[in-house]
Amino acid sequence: MPDAPSENIYTPRQQYVLLIVCLIGLAVLILVGLGSYITAFLGAGILYVVFRPWFQALVHRRGWNRQLVTAGLLTFAFVVIILPFTALTLMLVDRIRDYAQDTTQIMAVLHKIEQKTGYRFTTEQNVRGLVQQSVSWLSTRIPSLATGLLHFTVIIGLMLFTMYFMFTQEEGFLRGLRRYLPFRASTLRELGESLRNTVNANVLGQALIAFVQAVLTGLTLWIFGVPDALFWGTVAFFTAFIPVLGTPLVWGPAAILKLTQGHTGQGVGILLVGIILIINIDNLLRIVLARRMGNIHPLITLAGVVLGVEIFGILGLVLGPLLLSYFMVLMGVFERENRLHRRVRAEQLPAAGPAEEASPTN
Repeated sequence: MPDAPSENIYTPRQQYVLLIVCLIGLAVLILVGLGSYITAFLGAGILYVVFRPWFQALVHRRGWNRQLVTAGLLTFAFVVIILPFTALTLMLVDRIRDYAQDTTQIMAVLHKIEQKTGYRFTTEQNVRGLVQQSVSWLSTRIPSLATGLLHFTVIIGLMLFTMYFMFTQEEGFLRGLRRYLPFRASTLRELGESLRNTVNANVLGQALIAFVQAVLTGLTLWIFGVPDALFWGTVAFFTAFIPVLGTPLVWGPAAILKLTQGHTGQGVGILLVGIILIINIDNLLRIVLARRMGNIHPLITLAGVVLGVEIFGILGLVLGPLLLSYFMVLMGVFERENRLHRRVRAEQLPAAGPAEEASPTN
């Protein structure tokens, strides 16, 4: 007589727990395997949020062909955003590496400052080591073709393919998010609103502000005779994303350089234009754009940029503030849910009867 089939040794609860452990383990393995390409999926999500209003207006309202609209958006993203940003990044990285290999220009400026102040605080070895460490740090944070043509091509290809499926299968994509994310519908709406505000404030709004400040910085340096004004204007575009510090990191040292070289009028002119025009144009544009785009607190942006760049590289300019915004949203959700559970529990408790009332003490 054949043996009866053996029973499973796990209880239903153990099976449930082990299923969760297996899912988490597989998810960790997938993330580790895709670690060097995770920026492609994150970038696709950011661009999806940026282009989704256009997609909805053309496909859902005007009834245009979904595939043609998606192809047009991908082409626009590649030609207008990806290629120029890559060119700016390459120019910045290559120039920084040139300065790292030849520190004579940096040392000349520092020696002049030492002559003016009468205090020696640098040696060529220390400056070279500091510059090389800075280049090494930037190389890990700023993606470029220098990291490998194949790697760069795969990242761009993954990002474009991900965007293609997010748009062409938008309904299924959003339905999957609502189904598998462990949040209520109201929480998902809050998270979506936070994502939209963060992307608008730190991609669209900040990119526009950074572009205007970079143009003004480059023109100012060119007018007052600073060498490589185009390069330093490009650097100003990147530094404009840094809260509080921003473009003064570029035109401030340029003014100091002119003053140490004896060109007092040019140095003072750069300072006046930087303080009066470039800084104030930032404040003016922020006030105007805050009414139309996400209004993110500067402290969240500052802490988020520091956190995000360290973890995600240059995409951390957006993902860092987004992480902090999500943390604050989830904290508010937790507080609201906790308050609701306490109220429900209090209503479910039986009312104290007369016999349970405390009698006066003798």
